[in-house]
Amino acid sequence: YQRIETAILKRCALLAPLLIVGGCAAFDDFLGSIRKDAGVPLDERPLHEPLDGNEFALTSREQSVIGEPQVVFTRGEDTFSDLAREYGLGYDELLAANPGIDPWLPGENTPVLLPTQYVLPTLPRQGIVLNIASKRLFYFPDAAAGEAQRVLTYPIGIGRVGWETPLGETTVVSKARNPSWWVPASVRREHAEMGDPLPAVVPPGPDNPLGTRVLKLNMPGYLIHGTNQPYGVGMRVSHGCVRLYPENIEYLFELVNVGVPVTIINEPFLLGRSDGELYFEAHAPLEDDAVPAQERLQSLFDAHLDIAGRPLNAHLEEHIKALAQQPLGVPVRVAMYDADEVMARVRVVHNTVEPDPDEPTLMEVREMMDAIDDEAAL
Repeated sequence: YQRIETAILKRCALLAPLLIVGGCAAFDDFLGSIRKDAGVPLDERPLHEPLDGNEFALTSREQSVIGEPQVVFTRGEDTFSDLAREYGLGYDELLAANPGIDPWLPGENTPVLLPTQYVLPTLPRQGIVLNIASKRLFYFPDAAAGEAQRVLTYPIGIGRVGWETPLGETTVVSKARNPSWWVPASVRREHAEMGDPLPAVVPPGPDNPLGTRVLKLNMPGYLIHGTNQPYGVGMRVSHGCVRLYPENIEYLFELVNVGVPVTIINEPFLLGRSDGELYFEAHAPLEDDAVPAQERLQSLFDAHLDIAGRPLNAHLEEHIKALAQQPLGVPVRVAMYDADEVMARVRVVHNTVEPDPDEPTLMEVREMMDAIDDEAAL
C-alpha cells in the first residue's frame, strides 16, 4: 500500500487540471476515495456478503461502470473453476485477475481477486451485447416508464482459434428447450479425425453439449446455449457458438424474446465513468485479433472526452497505454495512476462455495480442462 501512496504523490501534479475543473469539493472527494482502506490489510477488513454478480440497476444514463471488485479467501479444496461459477465469473477471468496463483491448488486462506466490476460496452443499451474479448454477455432488458435501466451480465465461452465467433449485428430468431444437436459436417469430420466420431444427431440429455436451452441467431449455424461441461465457460472452447452456465442460460431464456437484437463485438479495451471518475478496463487481445492493440487504444482515445469535455491529455493517454500492458480484466481508476489501486478498495466477502457430492473430483475437472486445451491446440 505504501507503493500506492507514493505513486499518488508523484503524479498528483499531472492530475491537477482534472481535479481543478471539479473544484475543491471534487479534490476533497478524490483524496478521501484514494485513502479508503488503503492501509488496511485484507484479512483485517470487515467481511461482507457477496454482491449479486449478474444483475445491476443503472442510476443514470451516464453510468458506464457496474459492480465492485471483491476478494474471497480460499479454503483448502477450492479451485478457480469452483470460485468462478460461484461468483458469476469465467475461468479465464480469474486467471487474468490473479497472476501467480495456482488455479487448481490456490492453497488455504489465499486471497483471490474476483473481477466483479465491469465497464459497459459503448453501444446503445438494448438487447444482447457479446464482447468476445472480455468473454462476457450483457443483456439490457426494456425498462418500463419511470424504472431504472437494468443490465444482466454473464461469462461466456466463445469460439476457439480456427472456429471464431463471428462479429456483427443479428437477432434472436427462435428459442428451444431441451434441443437436439444436429452436428455440422465439419464438426463430425474433425471429431472423426481425432478418433472420437459423433452421430449425425445428439438427442436431448446429459451428453448434449447444447445443454437445456438454446437461443438461435440469425447467423446460420450460430447459437447462444447452455452446456454439459460448465467448467469450460469463460474460455475459448467452442466451434463458434456462445456457451453459458446452465443456470444462466435458463434464466436468460425466460427473459429474451424472439426478435431481440444481438451485437457481437471484440473490444479488449474499455473506458467508462462512475460517480465522475474515469475507469479503464483491459483484457489481453485475442491471439488471432487482426487489429493491433495500439490501433484499438487510439480509437478508444479518439472516442472519449475528459471530465471537462475535452480530449484526453497526453499524460492520461500514456498512463492508459501502460495499464493496457497489465490486462487484469478489472476496471482501474485512471486518476490513481496505479493498477494496484483496485486492492485498496476491494470488498472482502464470505466464501460461499458449497461442496457438491455430485460434482466431478479435482482430478476429473483437470482432465476435462486439459482435454479442452488439447482440442483448442489442434
